[in-house]
Amino acid sequence: MRHNKARYQLNRFTSWHKATVKSLVRNLLTRQSIKTTQARAKAARGLAEHLITLGKENSLAAKRQAYKFLGDHRLVNLLFSDIAVRFGSRIGGYTRVIPFGRRRGDDASLVIFELTEKKEIKKPVKKAKKEKGHIHEGQEAHPHEEIKEKPKTSTAVEEREKHIEKEKPSSKGFLKGIRGIFKKERDLSQ
Repeated sequence: MRHNKARYQLNRFTSWHKATVKSLVRNLLTRQSIKTTQARAKAARGLAEHLITLGKENSLAAKRQAYKFLGDHRLVNLLFSDIAVRFGSRIGGYTRVIPFGRRRGDDASLVIFELTEKKEIKKPVKKAKKEKGHIHEGQEAHPHEEIKEKPKTSTAVEEREKHIEKEKPSSKGFLKGIRGIFKKERDLSQ
């Protein structure tokens, strides 16, 4: 009998259910925040919190249990060295589920499933493209001034590469060969 064995089945067979929950937890640990349905987030929440608790133990047995579920040494290392350290002072409540809205196609309730203590990831700042000429910060270019560029000097290697590129046949390959055949037949008939 199945007494007291309730869980979020997610309308899947057991193996599909396990794969879905495993994928959700792995993505949560790598990205720290994911967007999913409410039912999936609730199904994965308990397992994610259990893995973080294992990470706080930091023993070989705990690492083996985490690897048995995650199946990736880098992810286990991330869990034990980075994520679990952030939750060292917490007793529980490592994840949160924030309502996000409804999905357009089937009206499923969407949520943001994330770790409560996220690591700030700094995005690299893109460098501004240099304009022609040398204009320093604080200076403005006058519209009547012509900006002169330095003439580009080419080396012997660059000249050789240009010459080789001109000699290469075009990359049309097979179709070019067929066109050549039909063109010759057409020329012969005239």
